[in-house]
Amino acid sequence: MVLDCCTKPSHDLGMEDYFHAMFGEMKAFLLEHGVRNVLVACPNCYKVFTEYGPEFATRTVYEVLAEGELPATGEVSGSVTVHDPCVSRFAEPVQGAVRKVLGRKGLSTKETRHSRATTLCCGEGGAVGCVSPDLAGGWTKQQVRESEGKRTVTYCAGCAHTLGTHGPTSHILDIVFEPKAAMEGREKVSKAPFTYLNRLKLKKHLRQKVAAAVTRERAFTAGEEEGGALFKKLAVLAFIIGAVLAVRATGATQYLEQEKLRALIEGYGLLAPVIYMAIYAVAPALFLPGLPISIVGGILFGPFWGVIYTIASATVGACGAFLVSRYLARDWIEAKLKSPRWRHLDAQVEKHGWKMVAFTRLIPLFPFNLLNYAFGLSRVKFSHYALATFVFMLPGCIAFIVFSSSLLDVLRGEISVTFLVGLALMVLVSLIPVLLKIYKARRKEKAPDRPPSHAAIETPSRES
Repeated sequence: MVLDCCTKPSHDLGMEDYFHAMFGEMKAFLLEHGVRNVLVACPNCYKVFTEYGPEFATRTVYEVLAEGELPATGEVSGSVTVHDPCVSRFAEPVQGAVRKVLGRKGLSTKETRHSRATTLCCGEGGAVGCVSPDLAGGWTKQQVRESEGKRTVTYCAGCAHTLGTHGPTSHILDIVFEPKAAMEGREKVSKAPFTYLNRLKLKKHLRQKVAAAVTRERAFTAGEEEGGALFKKLAVLAFIIGAVLAVRATGATQYLEQEKLRALIEGYGLLAPVIYMAIYAVAPALFLPGLPISIVGGILFGPFWGVIYTIASATVGACGAFLVSRYLARDWIEAKLKSPRWRHLDAQVEKHGWKMVAFTRLIPLFPFNLLNYAFGLSRVKFSHYALATFVFMLPGCIAFIVFSSSLLDVLRGEISVTFLVGLALMVLVSLIPVLLKIYKARRKEKAPDRPPSHAAIETPSRES
């Protein structure tokens, strides 16, 4: 039993890489543990597993209910309409099973003008309600009008919630387990935040009552959520502001003069940069974070030498991890990097070579330390890897070192020219992904139209 998202919403919003990484990891885990039969209650999950998980035999709980003995929860009488979720438009076995279950509970079904293969979206498909509430509401009201005052039964939780705001609506499972309460409107469709509380209650129940052979808490994520990234940025900003106030309040500014610190470092001669570069060079191999080390380099050595020492040692460290992965610990590392995300990276390197190294250095889609090892498993040439790593890490290195070299001025409450230049460079580097998207979009617009592939024809014909 998987209490997780198949990530179809991300797929529908165009986040295909994220979708393939998340669903691919879930699929790999199930296959690894011998799962070949999948039973789903959600039409969206059914769509995803049947289309992107051909290795599985996927069925819905409604088909199983229609074939077996229903719970002894009583029968009711009356006539209802059935709303087929748009993703189930061509899932004829599922449509028939739902109607059979309703009939066995004593209900007759009246087909609306738009049902089965001609069904209409409830109005919430593809998050239309967030972008155009009026358009979404129009589709919802159309479905309610076609029901002609009868109760609508659907087998999608999202559809049940959306249609339920405009007319009497029940989920098929409420009809199965609480038929009388559902037909009388006393069994309400769950809404947020109760849907999340229900999931937690189910999770607790399963832990206590079901002795599963294999369990796990999925910690895998294909990328940091924007909310988490924003929180971290706000936390860093709050820390800097707090540090400035604390330094000024305690009178510790006399200890934060860069000239004095750098004069102290110069007293150690070549030993100081050698120690700094040695620590930075071994950091990737030991999975140590490079960010705090870079900050120290910017503060102690300034924007010029800080960049030289940092980019040189970062490149050496990245190359060292690459060589370890390729020649010394290949089997062990290969066993650790088995997720679809890394397999997808390997396929892209196979196709694009050093350009993929350049791309991931400019746009950090993968953890830096793991990425070095992953490239060692690929077929990219070491010379190409080393050169691309140096060249395409350099813009970010310059921006960050220049910015961090002015942090002591900021802590003393001074806004220096170096700080402003560093901030501007940081903004420019962070805009690289945005500029790349704009470039790719314009290039796609200028490119001549190509005939769609067989797969490209099938998907719209089934979802439009």
